[in-house]
Amino acid sequence: MIVPPAYVGPGAGFAFLGSFLALAVSVVGGLLAALAWPFRAFRNKLKRPRGLVKKAIFLGFDGLDPAVTERMMAEGKLPNFAKLRAMGGYSRLRTTFPALSPVAWSTFATGVNPGRHNIFDFLNRDLRTYLPELSSAKVTRTSVEMRRKSETFWKILGRYGISSTILRVPITFPPEKFNGRLLSAMCTPDLRGSQGDHSHFQASEGRLVGPADESLPFQAVGGVLEIQGQRHTLPVGGYTPWIRLKFRSARGIVRFLQRSDGSLYATPVQIDPENPALPISHPGYYAMYLAKLLGTFSTLGMAEDTHALNEGAIDQAAFLLQAADIQKEREAMFFDALRKLRHGVLACVFDTTDRVQHMCFGQTDVIENLYRDMDRIVGRTLAQIDPGTAIFVLSDHGFCGFRRGVNLNTWLLREGYLVLDGESGDYFAGVDWSRTRAYTFGLGGLYLNLKGREALGIVDPTDADRLRSELCSRLSGLQDGTDTAINEVWQSRNLYSGAYLEAAPDLIVGYAEGYRTSWAAAVGMVSPDVFEDNSKPWCGDHCVDPRLVPGVLFANRALVATDPGIEDMAATALKLFGVARPHWMEGRAVV
Repeated sequence: MIVPPAYVGPGAGFAFLGSFLALAVSVVGGLLAALAWPFRAFRNKLKRPRGLVKKAIFLGFDGLDPAVTERMMAEGKLPNFAKLRAMGGYSRLRTTFPALSPVAWSTFATGVNPGRHNIFDFLNRDLRTYLPELSSAKVTRTSVEMRRKSETFWKILGRYGISSTILRVPITFPPEKFNGRLLSAMCTPDLRGSQGDHSHFQASEGRLVGPADESLPFQAVGGVLEIQGQRHTLPVGGYTPWIRLKFRSARGIVRFLQRSDGSLYATPVQIDPENPALPISHPGYYAMYLAKLLGTFSTLGMAEDTHALNEGAIDQAAFLLQAADIQKEREAMFFDALRKLRHGVLACVFDTTDRVQHMCFGQTDVIENLYRDMDRIVGRTLAQIDPGTAIFVLSDHGFCGFRRGVNLNTWLLREGYLVLDGESGDYFAGVDWSRTRAYTFGLGGLYLNLKGREALGIVDPTDADRLRSELCSRLSGLQDGTDTAINEVWQSRNLYSGAYLEAAPDLIVGYAEGYRTSWAAAVGMVSPDVFEDNSKPWCGDHCVDPRLVPGVLFANRALVATDPGIEDMAATALKLFGVARPHWMEGRAVV
């Protein structure tokens, strides 16, 4: 994933809620909820339709790859996955176009294609300025807006008295109100308003920057970190516990790590779950409840700091340790919720599989240990469910290697579709929009500079169909020497339908295995070469032809679907509890 720090908004935006107000609202809300619980429980029981099960679990492993999973099952290395397959069924699971987590998990939640839920990538472009912005949420000084549309299956179930617990399912920030509990995930910002802005200090003292550029002094002497009157042991190669900090406008949490060269790494300063400056859970007190019960935990949407490893601020050992710690936090939440589940849905997504494969894809030992650990979680889950519980283990997409980057902006420049009037830079610096007909940024799409849509659009709408067809034809099968770099390019109108089709990229690019959009193209830059080697630690990806990277689906119920897709999960959840699928929901139940 590539999301530059400024995409959510300025850190000052966090001041609008206020830490004291957030705490007061949470406490009052908790008391009211406790008082109302007996009446609500009785009302819900009366409203519930007759379902097939009492409980349903959706256990997500982001990016779990079917080829790796199937091979390891055949080798006897994943006994619990194999057991679950024998109990019910297994299938590869169709992903979305493009095969990106925010797109796929939004389809999981709503049962509709991106044209109906409005999430097409990690990023949108501002049609006035051409600058990228986060696709899923918008934070200002006075509001937090969810940009995903349509309705989630847990909100529908809630209307029938069926409660859900939704833990870290991507694209749930800001949290919606429904009958249940939710902890937000992907695209939840850090306290500076970014998607994950870590710090790296060469000296043993410095200032840690928080919201609105406020900073706190610290020093690390003799293996001890001192910050804001607190002292914490700082082992070489190890992390401090979460340190709670008080800024003028908000409360935050951070962890430090001392590297062997003496430099210090600090995680992004994150929202404190015990005193959140922005809404990160529903009800508002739920994050505070989890933190009090289980201990402080990471709240950042992209909690595993892949960017720090990519940029050399931490090494692979420190990254894997961090990922393991975050997984432990997630496990504690999931199994606590599982023990307390009496009726309804529990859905939880583990990100570890995605983040570790991005950074270690070619390392067999690391990947196999990762998959064995997910098998352990499956086994632990199976040991705690009864026959009246349906369980589905799924992934949103698979994985493949990333060896070469493709800069379509450079190709567009060479072929005359894009024109520069100066030196190229990030976010389309140097682009002459008065002569540019097409451009790309983000991870999966290509856009026309359409008159009447983009502020400086020049492509006449009457010529748009011809230009889309021309680009599809010329880019499908694009060669890098003797290798195919792009399998196929599709017009989005042939993939999507719905009220938000006009917000979609004009074209969706299906890269071949080993290829992906280049790092420069992802931020709207024109680089010297169309093709370039990927030299970063980030060596695995899924931003390719979606047919190459399906997900997985395991169930303890027989699967009746012959070609299940991730859009079918929402309809499945409704059927299990006897709730009719709404007419607008495109997915169908798989059991």
